[in-house]
Amino acid sequence: MKKILRFDWDVIAGIAAAVIGLVLHLLHVVETGVVLTIILVLLSLLLLRDLRRESSDERLAEQIHLTDAAVHGIQSALAPPDAILIGPRRLRVESQRFAETAQGEMVWFNVCFTMFKTQEVFELLLRPAIENPRVHTIQFVSNENEQRLWEEFMLPKINACAEFRKVKEPRWATLPETVSFILAEVDAQGTTEALLSFWGEPFMSRTTGKQVPRYIFRITKHSDLIAQLTEMERQHRILDHQ
Repeated sequence: MKKILRFDWDVIAGIAAAVIGLVLHLLHVVETGVVLTIILVLLSLLLLRDLRRESSDERLAEQIHLTDAAVHGIQSALAPPDAILIGPRRLRVESQRFAETAQGEMVWFNVCFTMFKTQEVFELLLRPAIENPRVHTIQFVSNENEQRLWEEFMLPKINACAEFRKVKEPRWATLPETVSFILAEVDAQGTTEALLSFWGEPFMSRTTGKQVPRYIFRITKHSDLIAQLTEMERQHRILDHQ
C-alpha cells in the first residue's frame, strides 16, 4: 500500500487522459480541437501542481533553516563542562587515553607510589606515558616520605623501559594537600588538561595497604581549575629550589 501511495497519480492520470484523447482522435471519435483542449487543461493542472509543490518546498526549506539556526543557538549557549567524572568502568580507558595523547612535560603531583607495587598498575598508568614519543619529560612532585617507595617500587620498573631517561628524579616536598593530579598538554596548541583525584574514600580505595584510584575527574581545557593546578605545582617547584 505504501508503494502505491508513493506513485505520482496526477502525472499518471494526465498521461492516461492524453493517451485516451489521442486514441479517440485516431479513431475519429473526437475532433482535433477536443484533444488540444484536453492537453491544455492537463498542462495547466500540472503547472498548478508544480507551483503548489514549489511553495511547499520553500516553506519546508525555511523551516529547516529556522530549526538549524535554533539548534546552533542552543549549542552555542551550552557551556562546555569544566570537569567530567570518570568512574571505575571507564577509569582504565581514560587513564590510557590521557597518557597516549599527552605532549611535552607531564607533571605527576602527589601520586601514591604504593599503587605501583603491581606491574599491572604500572603498565596501565605510567608505561604508556613513558613510551609516548610526544612526551619528553615526566616530572613527579612527591611527598618526602615516598622516597623509599620510589627506590623500591618505581625505579626498577622505570629503568626497565627503553625511554626511562625522560623520567626525572622527583622533586621532594612536604605535601599536606589531599589532592593528586596528572597535568599535561594534550595537543599542538598547548592545550592543558588534567586528571584529578582525591585521597581517601570514595575517590580512592585501599587495597592491601595501598591507595588505588576509584574515581577521577578529567579537568578540561575550558576549566579555570587548570590554572589553579598549574599554580599549585609551580609554587612547590619554587619551594623546592629555595
